[in-house]
Amino acid sequence: MSTFLNLLAYGLADGAILALAALGFVLIYKATGVINFAQGEFLLIGAYLMYTAWVVLGLPMVVSVLVGIVAATVVGVLVERLILRPMVGEDPISIIMVTIGLAMLLKAVVQMFYGTTPRSQPAVLPTGSVSVLGATLPVNRLLVILIAAVVLTAFTLFFSRSKHGIAMRAVADDQQAAMTMGISVRRIFALSWALAAVSAFIAGVLLADLSAVDQNIAAFGLMVFPVVILGGLDSVPGTIIGGLTIGLLTQFVSGYLDPGLATVIPYVVLVLILLVKPYGLFGETRIERV
Repeated sequence: MSTFLNLLAYGLADGAILALAALGFVLIYKATGVINFAQGEFLLIGAYLMYTAWVVLGLPMVVSVLVGIVAATVVGVLVERLILRPMVGEDPISIIMVTIGLAMLLKAVVQMFYGTTPRSQPAVLPTGSVSVLGATLPVNRLLVILIAAVVLTAFTLFFSRSKHGIAMRAVADDQQAAMTMGISVRRIFALSWALAAVSAFIAGVLLADLSAVDQNIAAFGLMVFPVVILGGLDSVPGTIIGGLTIGLLTQFVSGYLDPGLATVIPYVVLVLILLVKPYGLFGETRIERV
């Protein structure tokens, strides 16, 4: 029972971070139709923005978080404005290659300023433990689950209740119709990239606090693809279900079977979902008549 509860806590924490990272991916795809292969590097940038503000500049933690959110927003808007907007109307393969190049660029920028050596910073979350049903669970993992739940709930309310959220949903459904209603599609594109960068910043900070500020954060971001394929490329609720499923599956396979198998099991799930249900569990099925 103790092992099960520990794996459950670790799996839910990993899944919550994956859901946050995948949320940004889905936001960009729903609003712009772009498959962003640089989402993992957005997590990396987020972690190093927090490190720079908190450790290098010596700002208070709360101020560092706010500075990081503002900086992530600026990065997202600049990427959309300077890199993706000129590619509007181009072949999808060309846009995919641009996002792959963007991933390499972002990683190179981090390595240029910080190198490849892992950096240490004070713990953002408490590092103690609590006893639950006879199992000793880490407090920071439990808080990660709580923080991610709050952030995901806030995003959900934003999409369903706010003016800009409803505009984003309108653009995702039909750009031409949204334009006739006076919605600025370009502004929505920029907003989607900004929100994606903010969700990646939060995910990157939480992941760095659980592990370390290093290049492996971008590698963790690769598991975003199994998450969005499982949940659906255009489904926000699907990202939550997909993230938690992949996080739990990875931890349980690692704990009960083989840690080596746990590194590949998300991609096995990806292949199986593509074979059985290509649009994911909650994705919208599109049928094109020719």
